[in-house]
Amino acid sequence: MRFDNLTDWLAWQETLHPSRIDLRLERVGGVWDALGLGPLGCPVITVGGTNGKGSVVAYLEAMYRAAGYRAGAYTSPHLLRYNERIRIDGTEADDAALCDAFARIDAARGDAMLTYFEFGTLAALALFADAAPDVVLLEVGLGGRLDAVNIIDADVAVVTSIGRDHVAWLGDTPAQIAFEKAGIFRPGRPAVIGQADAPPRLRERALEIGATPLQLGREFRWRGDVGQWHWQGDDGQRRNALPPPALRGRFQYDNAAAAICTLECLRARLPVETAALRLGLHRVWLPGRFSVLPRVLPGGATWVLDVAHNPEAARVLAQNLAALGCRGVHHAIVGVSADKDAAAVVAELSGWVDTWHAVPAPGPRGMAAGALVAAIAESAPGAPVRQYDGLDAAVDTLLASAGTDACVLVFGSFTTVEAALRNPAIAPV
Repeated sequence: MRFDNLTDWLAWQETLHPSRIDLRLERVGGVWDALGLGPLGCPVITVGGTNGKGSVVAYLEAMYRAAGYRAGAYTSPHLLRYNERIRIDGTEADDAALCDAFARIDAARGDAMLTYFEFGTLAALALFADAAPDVVLLEVGLGGRLDAVNIIDADVAVVTSIGRDHVAWLGDTPAQIAFEKAGIFRPGRPAVIGQADAPPRLRERALEIGATPLQLGREFRWRGDVGQWHWQGDDGQRRNALPPPALRGRFQYDNAAAAICTLECLRARLPVETAALRLGLHRVWLPGRFSVLPRVLPGGATWVLDVAHNPEAARVLAQNLAALGCRGVHHAIVGVSADKDAAAVVAELSGWVDTWHAVPAPGPRGMAAGALVAAIAESAPGAPVRQYDGLDAAVDTLLASAGTDACVLVFGSFTTVEAALRNPAIAPV
């Protein structure tokens, strides 16, 4: 074994490939074949999309587990621990299992240079092959057509939404991005589209390859009453009197509806009773997605953490914040990656935020605070803005000065939210 601990394995993987992203499947597919593990032997659901894919995986995992099935789930990125990325029956993979999987991949890869994400994807698939769960859930990392998870043919593929993100890799038009996302669809298999107004190219591509499109607002839909909601499919299937999803925001009904449609596609192999579906909706949990923290002090500020990092996600975040109804001053601690459209993200929240607090997003990809201040000035001209060397300094300032009934939003990237979760003054872990 090359290393005897997870930290060293991950550090080495960061340096193995000269590029952080390499959208080609030949290398990773070749290593998977060399591992000789074969098909996973259970239904596979692959979930892609610009926003909402983590939520759909979380719903599916919660619903299947509530029904008594063992689900394997692979998601990215993580917030606090790499182990979060791979779960079997709700339990994160431990360090020893990950190190063993990495060693097997290293031995099988020959001279193939794998990226950090490709190593993780192969490790997840290897652990799932070993554990033989009842269902495997794979979250696309970037795009779909050339993402590493796409070496596995999905029994059901889901695309939650289409937005402008990663344009350098996926194209800068909705049609181009939709084509890349549709790459996870397979002929003769369901292609669930969780966005009613998705770019037409997404559905067109499903039809071109012979997949069966099932789209929100067309083949399935939901409607809500006070305190409950109902799901209906075109084949007569209904799920009535469902509780509101535990994840906050009206858009989560779209995500939950897409998850239910996916369950229905596999009901002959993995039937899920409505009682288990309701329990899953109640239990579902996804940290960093509109997470409202307990108040640090009575009457003190409300702290909200959200990983929103593109304009579409920021728009939904603004809607959720408006519904939260904080009465005091609204502060935003924001740190974004350098490859994001910070000005567009800020614009979506400019109507809610009273004072901006710009921090560099932790990690090598973080945008410098000075560049972020310039983006804020562009999209929220005249708004008060303060610049900090790091997130903890902004947290300390607002803990001392935010005032009664204020609301403090921390958002902009996974690494920014991770730093907030590690700050014991607001979110002890």
